[in-house]
Amino acid sequence: LEAGNVVIIAGFQGLSSAYEITTLGRGGSDLTAVAMAAAVGAEICEIYTDVGGVMTADPRLVPNARLIERIGYDDMLELAAAGTKVLQSRSVELARRSGLRLHVRSSFDDEAPGTWVQEVDDHMEDVLISGVALEVDEAKVTFDGVPDKPGVAAMLFKSVASAGVSVDMIVQNVSHEGATDLSFTAPIADVASLEATIGGIAREVGARNWSVDDGVAKVSLVGAGMKSQPGVAADMFDALAAEGINIEMISTSPIRISCVVRKADAARALGAVHARFGLDVPVEMADN
Repeated sequence: LEAGNVVIIAGFQGLSSAYEITTLGRGGSDLTAVAMAAAVGAEICEIYTDVGGVMTADPRLVPNARLIERIGYDDMLELAAAGTKVLQSRSVELARRSGLRLHVRSSFDDEAPGTWVQEVDDHMEDVLISGVALEVDEAKVTFDGVPDKPGVAAMLFKSVASAGVSVDMIVQNVSHEGATDLSFTAPIADVASLEATIGGIAREVGARNWSVDDGVAKVSLVGAGMKSQPGVAADMFDALAAEGINIEMISTSPIRISCVVRKADAARALGAVHARFGLDVPVEMADN
């Protein structure tokens, strides 16, 4: 670099804890780029993709989705975790820790503005909702009649974790006659590996029955502005109700609301929430 040479580094690979060459998993190339940019003290890391940047929703499902020109690290992390595939969450987290701005750009259009991922500035704070994400590769696991007593939930989820399952949303029903129903969602691929042992887990915790439902999807609304704006959840639920879409599970964070719906309703749910919050309307921001 000091000699002015252009250095090309292979991405998507690294070293394991045993110092063996291994792959970095999904999004590994982005992670390599961010790590190298941080290592050389760069201020900006450009990520070139087959899309024009981060959109307010998947344009294949919501044709009037628009480009997000600037988005904060937190919102981008939530969108990535909720199903947006443009950037993998590990690369965004590393960029945030390193104070590195990301510029997501199109590989096919040099004139396209792309999306800046950066610290939130005054103009970005005015944006209530950044985008809507959809995750269809989810499954819901339910344990019926779980004894409602201390330690049972811990025992159940320790066994689930031992099977290599990353749990997403958790819902526990009201206890009835000393028992409760407990449901959680997880990636379909993880749940497939769990099915061989799920019967044993159910017996271990004393559940009456168990089931796996792979006909669900997760719709998530993300925006840092919702922290200080009442009624966002009500508006989201109303948009789904207006389409006749039933909500099976709900999970929230300060800047995200996620609803589990039937997979058959997923595209309609995404479009309804996107329209309700006017995400097709461009947001004016000052220049970088």
